[in-house]
Amino acid sequence: MRIIPVASGKGGVGKSLVAANLAIAFAQAGQRVVLVDLDLGASNLHLVIGRQALKAGLGTFLNDTRSDFSKIITDTDVRGLRFIPGDGEIPGMANLKTGQRKTLMKRLLDLENGTDILILDLGAGTHQTILDFFLLSGQGIIVSAPAVTATLNAYVFLKNTVFRLMYTVFTKGTAAFNYLEQVRKDGSGRQRLYIPQMLQEIERIDPGAFAVYQDKINRFHPRLIMNMLEDPKDADVALKIRRSCEEYLDIKIEHLGVMYRDGIQDTALASRLPVILYKPQSILSQAIYRIAGKILESEEVAFALDEQSIDDSFQEAAAEAEIDFENKTEYVEELLHSGALTQGDLLETVKSQQIEIAKLKKENNFFKLKLSKAMEQGYKP
Repeated sequence: MRIIPVASGKGGVGKSLVAANLAIAFAQAGQRVVLVDLDLGASNLHLVIGRQALKAGLGTFLNDTRSDFSKIITDTDVRGLRFIPGDGEIPGMANLKTGQRKTLMKRLLDLENGTDILILDLGAGTHQTILDFFLLSGQGIIVSAPAVTATLNAYVFLKNTVFRLMYTVFTKGTAAFNYLEQVRKDGSGRQRLYIPQMLQEIERIDPGAFAVYQDKINRFHPRLIMNMLEDPKDADVALKIRRSCEEYLDIKIEHLGVMYRDGIQDTALASRLPVILYKPQSILSQAIYRIAGKILESEEVAFALDEQSIDDSFQEAAAEAEIDFENKTEYVEELLHSGALTQGDLLETVKSQQIEIAKLKKENNFFKLKLSKAMEQGYKP
């Protein structure tokens, strides 16, 4: 069973859109798929796949872990796709106890006999529960958008995931664990150590723990999807995430592809249909099918990523961004000529984009101010 956790550093970047529509694409390709809403405390994945809110979900099971887990697994209108709803009504569901988390993981892993692909739609943020579910697979997907806040939070998510893996591997009381704790306590100081530097020290003081960690991290190859593009140049932001991950986290990421912002998603949601069922020929739907195809063609188990394959994935994504933009432009022209899209509609779209650009400029100025202050503080004697 292939496990695909889908996460994001922050909300509003289309994580659930990716998870739900990928699940449908896989099912249409003949895979037996289970889609799980693990955004506990804010569960709304049922809306994305066009379902009414269900009475029983993960919250029901977690309140009584001895109950029959199979009763909360429901069929969908898509052949081959089953769904496990979350629970946004029961307080505390976002903060699972250790026993609840372990029990839920075991139940999900037990689905292996009748499942080809298990997709986990995780909550936004870096709570320990989210990180642990993301680490159930070495091929988790991180969804980001070109906005500065989105890319920063994607990086922070991956950073916290690496640290979570370290704390999982380094046993309490060992030299490696004690060193990690010391670094954490000194984190408020001026000296900031990056993970490659830390690993050099861990290898020196605790070579056994270092070897175990290296074995684990060598199987960890997160994949990136850039969503909500407006322009082909937006795809370049992915390179910044890649460089940061390699330089500061000592991990390699693969680029699965890009998805343009498309108002058709809102229309599909209002129609209670996933976008690839509402309009499978749209630019957005075709991007989802393309990404699903890449995943199905890749190896199912741990694999080694070489520099060339990573370069190829980023170059391919950049080319796809150009092609999709051209297709999107041609599509808009066709709608204008046919009368399906009025000039008023086009003006409204431009206005909304201008509002979004203004918002991004404010975010950019805010981060420039924070960076300037941080640099000033760092240079103080």
